[in-house]
Amino acid sequence: MTEAEVVFEPAGVSIEALATLGEGHIAYVKQIRSEDVPGLFPQAPHIAPGLKLYALHAADGTPIMLTDSREAAIANAWSNELQAVSVH
Repeated sequence: MTEAEVVFEPAGVSIEALATLGEGHIAYVKQIRSEDVPGLFPQAPHIAPGLKLYALHAADGTPIMLTDSREAAIANAWSNELQAVSVH
């Protein structure tokens, strides 16, 4: 038995197709700094600099929520029937 080799051809996948991959099913949790909040969540109140926060994003990158706890971000994903994955 031989192993099959899978080669990903990025030229064969459109940007639109990548953007919708996991849509409605997957969300990702990303650790951010409080200094990054205004760019991701412009409606958020001012937050003191130097804080470690967690942002939950839809599969297409749309910010969903901001919290100070990774567990709270994951719980929010689960409550919205989304599979949470972490990015670093």
